[in-house]
Parts: sequence; C-alpha cells; structure tokens
Amino acid sequence: MQNLQGKNIVIGISGGIAVYKVCQLVRLFKKAGANVDVIMTKNATEFVSPLTFETLSNRPVVTDMFRRGGHWEVEHISLAKKADLFVVAPATANVIGKYANGIADDMLSTTLMATTAPVAVCPAMNVNMYRSKSFRANLDLLQQRGVYVVRAESGFLACGDEGEGRMAEPQTIFDFCVKLLFPLCDLVGKRVLVTCGATVEKLDDVRYITNFSSGKMGCAVAKAALDRGAEVTVILGRHTAVPDGRACVVNVETTAQMLEETLSRTESNDIFVLAGAPCDYRPEVFSESKIKSDDLTVRFVKNPDIAQRVGELKKGKFLCVFAAETDNAVSNARAKLVKKHADLAVLNDVKHNDVFGSDFDKVTFVTEQDEVEYPEMSKYDVANLILDRAIGK
Repeated sequence: MQNLQGKNIVIGISGGIAVYKVCQLVRLFKKAGANVDVIMTKNATEFVSPLTFETLSNRPVVTDMFRRGGHWEVEHISLAKKADLFVVAPATANVIGKYANGIADDMLSTTLMATTAPVAVCPAMNVNMYRSKSFRANLDLLQQRGVYVVRAESGFLACGDEGEGRMAEPQTIFDFCVKLLFPLCDLVGKRVLVTCGATVEKLDDVRYITNFSSGKMGCAVAKAALDRGAEVTVILGRHTAVPDGRACVVNVETTAQMLEETLSRTESNDIFVLAGAPCDYRPEVFSESKIKSDDLTVRFVKNPDIAQRVGELKKGKFLCVFAAETDNAVSNARAKLVKKHADLAVLNDVKHNDVFGSDFDKVTFVTEQDEVEYPEMSKYDVANLILDRAIGK
C-alpha cells in the first residue's frame, strides 16, 4: 500500500445511502498513514453518526458552520488550506449542483468553494438522476474546471432500480486518489501537440457544416499530458470546454487553419495526438451573402488530410490518430493507420457505442502488430493509455 504519511485528506460526506461505504474509505486512508478530516452535511448524519467517523479518523467531525470551539481559526478556511486532496463521497446531485453553480450554504459547500487543492467527486444517486441532463451539465462543468470524477458504477440501487448511480467501491476511490497525490512525471521535457474539437466550413455568412465531435477526448489527452509534466499545445476547433490554463491554446475554425497551425509545429513537438475532427470536405464556393434558394445544390471539394501530412513529416516521432467507424471497423482503422503513417489508431465503433459528447469511451487500439480492445473507461483513462504507448510503456 502507498505510504501517505503527512498527506492531509479532507473527506466531504453528503447525504445518501452510500455513506456507510465511506467508513471503509476513511480506514484505507488512515491505514496508509494519512491525516483525515471529515465534513458531514446534516443529511449525511442521518445515515451514519459523526461519532463513527470521529472514531475512525481520530479527529473531530465538522457538521456545523457556526460551531464554537476552543480555537479562533475560521474552520472552513483552515480545512480548505490544509487539504492536499479534497474528496466528496458520496457526492449527491444536490452537492454537485451547488458546487458547479457557486452555492455555498453549508460547511461542505463553503469549504469546497474555498479550497485550491485537487477535488475528486464520487457521484451516488438514482439512475434517472444520474442520467438527467441537469446533473450531466453540472458534472461536465466541474470537469471543465479541473475537478476529478470517480465514475459511479452500475448495479442494484437502494431505491430498487438497477443501472448507473452506485458510488464506486472504497478501494477504487482510494486507488484513484493515490494517483492524484502521486502523479506520474514521465513526460517532463516532452512537448505534446493535441488537435481537439470539430472544424467548421462556411456555406455563407450564417450557415456552416461541421460534425458531432464534442472535443472531450482531445481535452482529456491535453489534461493527462499536462498532469504528467508535458508542455502541451492544443489546436482547438469548435468546442466550448477549453482545457485548463496550463496549455497553450490555438483557436481555429476551418480544416485549412487546423492544418496550418499543426504543420507549423511539427518540428517543435515530440508527440502528436490528433483527436480533432476536421471536416473532410468544404463547399467549393463561399457566398458573401446569405443564400436564398428553394432548391439549393452545394458542390463540395476535398479538404487536405491533416493526419497524413503530419505522418509524412513526423520523422520518427509518435503519431496517434482516431478512427470513428460504423462498418468494418478494425480493417478500416488499420487502413487508416497505414495511410497516415501513424503509430497508433484509436478505434471508436460509433455504430455500437454512444461516444459523441460522452465522458466515457470503449476503444480498440490498433497498431502494426496487434489490436487491443479495452472495456469502457473514462476518456481521461483512455488518454493515459495513449500516452503510455507514446513513451513505450
């Protein structure tokens, strides 16, 4: 077990049946030598008493914003500053909604707002709540801000439903947190270029064509590379979830612009992960005025192939391309690998997997030697597998 001696973990517990699992999580952190402070919402105390967590953590449990103690520190600020890592488990839809929208009306939400430590949230709720648009929007917003998510698991839920929404097991959460506390630094000194998001091609001043790419995979690669110490440049197409401020972001609109910005950096970068989704075609003619016609015919011309051009110029550097396929998936991905002179093709079978806009993916890695199919995982985990390949792990 990893030695966490001297590490300060703050665990925020919100109200849900999964509170009982957090007892084991506290034990795992204490067994590893960490200092653990627990903050409980009022609803959380209805499931497990604060005394239980005080006994397990050997620390007083904070439940009241207005508790008067024997010291004069502002408690939510002192805990926020003290934390090396802040874990919210279980993280209900309520606490995630408050955190995403800047609401601080109890000790847990106030301390969350005040901390600058890495934050990991562990969602737990009914399957329909977990899948709701409002919850997904709040969770997406937190991830865009750099909050880590320990994905909820599928199974039998306390309400009697079955599906996603079970809080991850304590060992899974613990292992995830250890990786956050002791990040890999194996890309220090490396420069990584990531293309991200869809390009657009204008028909006229009010219309354009594009594709379904959300850009989340590219953002995940950028974040993973930054977390591992790399210097990262993101060539960013149409996408709202811009990677955090550690990356150099170059905004583009068209495929031609993405090509130009990418090729201008082939000499200065070591690893290329082309997760962007450039439009393969553009209108042959662009109209300066809005097109008005009852019968519109548009002639398209082929755009340049960014991945192939990079593959021709990379000079032994690592190139990863993506293949979104509907039919003959593996053979098409392998053909793309060869044509683009790539070292790795990441296959998304979009006919059988709902990948666009999702935070999770089920991919197959295709190389010259083999194909490796992976189970569904977060795009951040996929990104780390790609980077492992880039440095030969």
